Amino acid sequence: MRLFLNGLAASAGGGLTYIRNVIPFLADTPGVQVTIALTPGLRTELQTFKTVDFVELDIPTARRFWYEQSTLPSLIRGCAADVLLSAGNFAVRNSPVPQILLSRNSLYTSADFYRDLRSRREYRAWLDTRFKAWLAKKSVQWADVTVAPSAAFADDLHRWTGKPIRAIHHGFDHDVFCRDTSPLSLEVEQQLQAAEGSLKLLFVSHYNYYRNFETLLRALPFLRDSLRERSVKLLLTCRLLDGENPGAYRPKGAASLVRQLGVSDMVVELGAVPYRQLHQLYRHADVYVTPAYTETFAHPVVEAMASGLPVVASDLAVHREICGDAAVYFSRFASEALAACVQQVARPEISGPMAVAGRERSRIFSWKAHVEKILELARELISDRSAQVL
Repeated sequence: MRLFLNGLAASAGGGLTYIRNVIPFLADTPGVQVTIALTPGLRTELQTFKTVDFVELDIPTARRFWYEQSTLPSLIRGCAADVLLSAGNFAVRNSPVPQILLSRNSLYTSADFYRDLRSRREYRAWLDTRFKAWLAKKSVQWADVTVAPSAAFADDLHRWTGKPIRAIHHGFDHDVFCRDTSPLSLEVEQQLQAAEGSLKLLFVSHYNYYRNFETLLRALPFLRDSLRERSVKLLLTCRLLDGENPGAYRPKGAASLVRQLGVSDMVVELGAVPYRQLHQLYRHADVYVTPAYTETFAHPVVEAMASGLPVVASDLAVHREICGDAAVYFSRFASEALAACVQQVARPEISGPMAVAGRERSRIFSWKAHVEKILELARELISDRSAQVL
């Protein structure tokens, strides 16, 4: 079987995590050949495999969808692919082979995100998201099968489109995640050393609106007042500066909020940490916190659980599905409730059992199992197409 994987949309966050992790397992599967279309920047991060052909395409983001519709079909036919795996939320309308669509962008179905954009007067972004949501909805119609990374998001997509959606969890591989032993940058090491002795909260994300940074920042004064015997530091893997984060999200409001709340001494802006080194950062933290108001899978909570961190998460169906009893939950815009949850899990008698539960919970996620299920689905589609021809 030859699989054509369209990875052109993988530029940040979960898309990059997906491509980085599935390619090695696809490459190791007997009888499977893979052609992957991707950007030159992502190609530099991936090793060479005998069974994987890389097609590097430097396509401007604004033109990518139209390029996929007009040019990808001929590339797919040219490599004699049997199945197309579209990994970026949008399907090829006239795919020459059966198509599996991976849908993993919950912004298109999130009422909270549209309200957030309006409250920030980001009307152009609101219109852009609405248009992309229309294309994403059409894509579910165009694909032979649509796959979501969690059952909760699959339910959302089914309600939105009326189409059946398959749920196949994304994975995690602890050995691969912890493989790199190169040291963190000197600047990051110095920042972490300066935070020693504090209760260190970690949030792994570049700045964007739907990860709800503002609710987390507003929780800091409550923590400062309630944990007077211990300082609190919030470790961020981003900087709240324009031009320092992927996408068009503007962090100036969050930066102003830090100053208004008087919590500049509590916020540690580490900047982007290479994915291969993230495991070292988790080891420096005491609690993992995510206030996101929408999610599809949330890879960092699995990484945090595998690293033995208690998790404090916004009360989303996705978070409950992924974390189960290995996290405590708060209403997604309730800063004081977030702070109360942090106080709860900061106690050793709570954090210890949660660490054990989290490590055990993280073991149910497997990239190997994910790839096996995707390939099983691909074989089903090939068989169905052959039966139709006969």
